[in-house]
This record gives sequence, C-alpha cells and structure tokens, in this order.
Amino acid sequence: MATQVRTTQAPPRQAKVTLDEFKRLRHDGYKAELVNGEVKMSPAGLRHERIGVKLIARLERFLEQHPLGHVYGSSAGYTLPSGDVRSPDISFVPLSRLPGGRDPDDYADFPPDLAVEILSPHDRARELNDKVAEYFEFGVRLMWIIDPKRQTVTVYRSWADAHTLRPDETLDGGDVLPGFACRVGEIFD
Repeated sequence: MATQVRTTQAPPRQAKVTLDEFKRLRHDGYKAELVNGEVKMSPAGLRHERIGVKLIARLERFLEQHPLGHVYGSSAGYTLPSGDVRSPDISFVPLSRLPGGRDPDDYADFPPDLAVEILSPHDRARELNDKVAEYFEFGVRLMWIIDPKRQTVTVYRSWADAHTLRPDETLDGGDVLPGFACRVGEIFD
C-alpha cells in the first residue's frame, strides 16, 4: 500500500495595495493600517476597547480644561513618509500641528505628539518594536504601550528611553501633555 502524503497550500499572498486604494477600502469599524502595501486589520476585544475609552475620557476631560489639542481614537490614520498608514489606538495632536487649528478630513500627513497602543493577545513583539521605531522616526514625541494582561503602561520618550509603570504608579503627559496625570490602575479598573 502506498503512503499518502498530504500537502497544505500556503494562504494566497495578498496583492499590494496603494495608499489611494487603501483610502477607498471599507474598514467596517476595524482598526486598519497599511504596512508595506499590505492591509492589516485588527478587531479589538471588549477589554481592549474599554481601556481605550477610559483613557480617552480622561484625556478629553483634561483637554477641556487645558485646550492644548485634540485626542483621537483608533480610526484616526497617519500617513507616514513611506506611504504606510498607521492608526494608533489613541493619539494626541497639539493645535499647533493641526492645519488652521482644524481636524483634517483625511489621514494626517504629520505625526501625533502622543501615540498609544493597547496590546491585544495576538500582537507580536517584533511587529510592536517595528511600530515603536517607526513612530519615533515619524516624529512622535511620546508613546504609551498599555498591557492589559500585566496592567502596566510602558512609557517611551524615545526609542531608547522606556520605563514601565505599575498600577499604583502615575502616568503623566510629560512635556507633550503638561499637567496630565492619572494612576495607571485607573485605566484598568
């Protein structure tokens, strides 16, 4: 009797997508990014979204008292010089960077001052490291990586300057959002 060998096919390669094509795609509420011509869509779980909502609410309250700029959710896209589009889970842009002090109708071609990523169970360390480096090369001044599983926030002031905060420590906005502060645990409660 002959031995039967099973083969599996690799998934079909995704065709490269241009920035214009990406802008015309429907994202159906998913966070979507364009990375090296490939569309990356990542639906978030409820815990992920709840953490984002809590932090956005705190940032909005702070910005109502200190009108420094605007905070955006994960649908806000930023076009990088490479042609990639990145969409941090939360971002902050100072008024001075907004054309005429107004929100652009399209993706921004300038970096946010603050980019926040909330880790999902499917995030890969290498992709996250690449993203952090890409954001700082683009001109982001401050980045927060929120880890729901560990209930920590890693604060990057540059690619080489990172510090992890625990739930009982205070997250602050540094010189990007001067005066903003909250206990890390508040965004997980």
